[in-house]
Amino acid sequence: MVSNPEDYKPAPGSIPVKPGVYRFRDPHGRVVYVGKAKNLRSRLSNYFQDLASLHPRTRSMVTTAASVDWTVVRNEVEALILEHTWIKQYDPRFNVVFKDDKSYPFLAVTMNEEFPRIQVMRGERKKGVRYFGPYARAWAIRETVDTLLTALPVRTCSPGVFRKAERQGRPCLLGYIDKCSAPCVGRVSADEHRELAERVCAVLSGDAKSMMRDLTRAMEEAAAREDFEGAARARDRVRALNSVLDRNAIVLPPGTDCDIFSLDDDEMEAAAHVFYVRDGRISGERGWVVEKPEPLELDQMVTQLIQEAYATAEATDIPTEVLVPVVPAMHQGLVEWLSGLRNAKVTLRTPPRGQKAELAGTGYRNAQQVLQQHRLKRASDLTTRSAALQELQDTLGMVAAPLRIECYDISHTGGTNQVGSMVVFEDGLPRKAEYRQFSIADAVDDTAAMGEVLRRRFSRFLEESQLPPEDREKARFAYPPQLVVVDGGLPQVNAAQAVLDDLGIRDVALCGLAKRLEEVWTPGEQFPSILPRGSEALYLLQRVRDEAHRFAIRHHRNKRSKAMKVSAMDSIPGVGPTRSAALIRHFGSLAKVREASPEQIALVPGIGAATAATIYSALHGDDGMLKT
Repeated sequence: MVSNPEDYKPAPGSIPVKPGVYRFRDPHGRVVYVGKAKNLRSRLSNYFQDLASLHPRTRSMVTTAASVDWTVVRNEVEALILEHTWIKQYDPRFNVVFKDDKSYPFLAVTMNEEFPRIQVMRGERKKGVRYFGPYARAWAIRETVDTLLTALPVRTCSPGVFRKAERQGRPCLLGYIDKCSAPCVGRVSADEHRELAERVCAVLSGDAKSMMRDLTRAMEEAAAREDFEGAARARDRVRALNSVLDRNAIVLPPGTDCDIFSLDDDEMEAAAHVFYVRDGRISGERGWVVEKPEPLELDQMVTQLIQEAYATAEATDIPTEVLVPVVPAMHQGLVEWLSGLRNAKVTLRTPPRGQKAELAGTGYRNAQQVLQQHRLKRASDLTTRSAALQELQDTLGMVAAPLRIECYDISHTGGTNQVGSMVVFEDGLPRKAEYRQFSIADAVDDTAAMGEVLRRRFSRFLEESQLPPEDREKARFAYPPQLVVVDGGLPQVNAAQAVLDDLGIRDVALCGLAKRLEEVWTPGEQFPSILPRGSEALYLLQRVRDEAHRFAIRHHRNKRSKAMKVSAMDSIPGVGPTRSAALIRHFGSLAKVREASPEQIALVPGIGAATAATIYSALHGDDGMLKT
């Protein structure tokens, strides 16, 4: 749907001449772009000048939008924070998107647990966990951990293994070979183990001098006492620490803490790279590939990059110096923001020459390689997705290409545990945050189930589309698709069309993809369309259909699995989930509970003699024989 910017252009003089953040919304109230400005009036007026003078991507955004609103803030720092918050909240399709060029592993120490552990972690950061890296390879982390445990035997086991060792009173293998201090069996207290974890964090941060001094002194004192075994243990720990430190190359003078960013940028895409340098050593690196739906200058890209890199950072993650290829125009706001996060002064500058400039050059070459590889992978991808959407538009006789496609599927086993799935593709790519699941209770067959799912989905759309824009952002079904795809043939398509007609949904195209010959069925047509086997449109429909099928199968299996795991204790009066879990935890299995006497059952915390007798009676027959 194309709109005219003149229809929603703010009245002259109504826009304040203050710093702020603005949002463009489409006709359904969905945020399509978020931006910030030192002067809102000056910035927004640029969007409503002659359309022909705008950049093509900016023009596309302005004609997609149907309204604009803004929020005034006090300064650049608040504008930076609010802009990044809204971009993460709304995920606007016309904003720059940063994606890791690979899945980077971190070495994490879970300081939020009673007994912290070391492990490899990927993905979003969790509160209270200390992260080190990222590393290029997971095996590099495991080698580091294996060496580090010789000097600092911190727990590495999972919660399940830890609890099992607690119950058995016997540590795992690492506890026997002195690579774990075995807090599970009380060899060290919780405070002593936490102190070990703090030392691990200090070493991984590059601060190992005090520990090296202590170990060297302990080795010398043990040798003076002729305690040669103790001296040998201290020596091995010193060697292990040196080995961990030697894994990170010394590239800058000791005591140097900085992050060095590099950026390879062109009109459509960009790649970014950063070296994390702590105490003069490279402690990690990371890369991003950047899709640019909006045109940005290099300094604007640097601003977005800094926001992305430090948005979720802890104070300890931010160095004293951040080096960038170009100092952005609003660098003062960035410096204030970073200094506030670190609770200490941070400098932002470009390295003019010397070792830091050389390291920045290495980072730039890495960014170039990342961008070249990304282009090779994406060159045909962008073309084929555009071709697929255009072909779908032509095949189905749509007014515009279907930018949002929703596909529905039904899954069950002999009519039981029936579920429905809804998957969403936008611009030909899956948008997993928008996926939805439906539990179906009384549908007699697949056709009726499909009708129920679509009725529930579009009834919710009609309700939520009437909400104010600020409430609509949090709604689950407030935005309609341009195309609905159902898994099945003409019966499923007719059932879906009947629901859309009944609800008065007119602007949504509909088709079905039948599995047997991959026929494309449309409402009111006696015969299906047969797309060529090499058709990009058919390939996209197959991907959408297969994703809906996968998502439905997963939901169905989870539901079926839960139904099969209903315990015999669930129907015993007075035994709820808490007591049931306590019994299984105490005895180990339902079979062991059945073998126990009422007196043994009564020993479980929270189970009295009367309840124990009820449980025993329910699990056994009247003749005293065990029920099967």
